[in-house]
Amino acid sequence: MYVKAESTLFRLLGDEARLRLLRLLSQERLNVSELTAVLGIAQSGVSRHLGLLRDAGLVSEEREGGFTFLRATVDDDGARLGPVWSLLQTRFDGAGADAIVREDQARLREVLRQRRDNTETHGGATGSLRRQFVPGRSWAAWSRGLALLLPRHTVVDLGCGEGFLTLEVARWAERVIGVDRSARVLDRARALAARRRIANVEWRLGEIEQPPVDDNAADIVLLSQALHHAENPRHALREATRVVKQQGRVLVFDLVAHSEEWTRGRLGDRWLGFEAAALTEMMTHAGLVDVQVGPADDAGESPFGVLMAIGTKRAARARGK
Repeated sequence: MYVKAESTLFRLLGDEARLRLLRLLSQERLNVSELTAVLGIAQSGVSRHLGLLRDAGLVSEEREGGFTFLRATVDDDGARLGPVWSLLQTRFDGAGADAIVREDQARLREVLRQRRDNTETHGGATGSLRRQFVPGRSWAAWSRGLALLLPRHTVVDLGCGEGFLTLEVARWAERVIGVDRSARVLDRARALAARRRIANVEWRLGEIEQPPVDDNAADIVLLSQALHHAENPRHALREATRVVKQQGRVLVFDLVAHSEEWTRGRLGDRWLGFEAAALTEMMTHAGLVDVQVGPADDAGESPFGVLMAIGTKRAARARGK
């Protein structure tokens, strides 16, 4: 029985995905959704791997505030798992140069940043941080309430993807046009709009460098996490300026310049974010004035900070002037 049990344990550790899970959980408590986001594996697969690791005593569960977190049992110094953890930790410590490990670490930092942004933290009596979950507190509800104060504009969302932001805008806008290059993605956006019974959105197939939208058609043009996918960001900004009315505004959310090369192959990114000065220059060159660019959030240790930029389309000069 002993030989069979140890054979099962070592076969369990022969799987790359399970080793990646253990490496992450030896650093942080994470829930299944967070692990799924880091690993890029279907949630059903993550749950199956966790079940096996839990049965082997390598992972345990902790419940807090209605959430279930997983952690590696690295403090188990028993005769069976103590030596296993010593070996694993040595391997984990020496794997920092591995490309997959670097990707996992970058996504882990981003997941932890998002967790921090979605929950409030404060110092306890010992100076450590703990999460404070407040029933009914919702940044989404707060932002929707503020949006109701905005005029009933016509908005164009370039690179709208599956339409999550587009449909949020539709709550307060008079009319929204969502543009994306993928017909399949637009089908999902239409289905989501139908489920939410939102009817003031028109979905159009097209590139953000050549959007199928008339000149001066919108009060506001959005480019949210779309510009770094553009083949030619400068041209995309010129097109956004063409589409917006005089005195209308172009609003950009995009990544701060980073060095995570893996995003090109994994996420299809053409550009590794933008420096604030470069984005300011591109927007100004596109014909926007009063351009303001700055950080939209505190990225902390995440490599994926976000820039927020806004510019106004200058009014055309009157004839004879």
